[in-house]
Amino acid sequence: MFEFNLEGLELSDQKILAALNFKLNPGETHCLLGPSGSGKTSLLNVMAGLKQDNTVTSTKGESKHQHHNQWLPRKPDIGYLFQQPRLLPWRTILQNLQLVEPDKETVLRMLGEVRLQDYADYYPAKISLGMARRVALARCLLLKPELVLMDEPLTSLDPPTAREMRRLIKRLVCDHPTRSMIYVTHNLEEALELGDTVSVLGNTPAEVIYSNSIDNVSREELETLLKHS
Repeated sequence: MFEFNLEGLELSDQKILAALNFKLNPGETHCLLGPSGSGKTSLLNVMAGLKQDNTVTSTKGESKHQHHNQWLPRKPDIGYLFQQPRLLPWRTILQNLQLVEPDKETVLRMLGEVRLQDYADYYPAKISLGMARRVALARCLLLKPELVLMDEPLTSLDPPTAREMRRLIKRLVCDHPTRSMIYVTHNLEEALELGDTVSVLGNTPAEVIYSNSIDNVSREELETLLKHS
């Protein structure tokens, strides 16, 4: 089981995340819902270790207590799929992926998994956003992560492209027997299709205001929470 404790997060002297705790079983997909600006991306960045100064100091009387955000008992191997593909434009698709996996045959097999085996020698500027997102997914999975973090990977995709990307995510991540995922979205349909469990962020600073397994989720309750969070 993966467990993450967050004592809080401040940016520019403003507390944006309250204390949070996440527990995730191997093979579990947890969908994190919330409106834009609710701190979902900041939370993923803390989990991934991209925010170095991620401590919150609280003061009581004259004593100060320093709290550290941490994985318990250890930080897992993490793959992160950002909203933007973040491909190097001067390198081909193959060369981009070889930055994380030098073996050409392994990379080509992964490109086959995301149905891009014919585009290995293309440059990022010559492929669509949907294809670039699939390249980014391939890069993420080449790391052989125990835990995958996804930050709204279907944003700005047209419906057919989004459906294809959802199918790939489900097959390559959600259906993997031991690979866990935290999937951030503001789209309820994505959460209901991909998730095993779901939480909703709300309030200021952001905190978990709802959490449940997908089997026990009430769509109407989630819609109400998202509307008022």
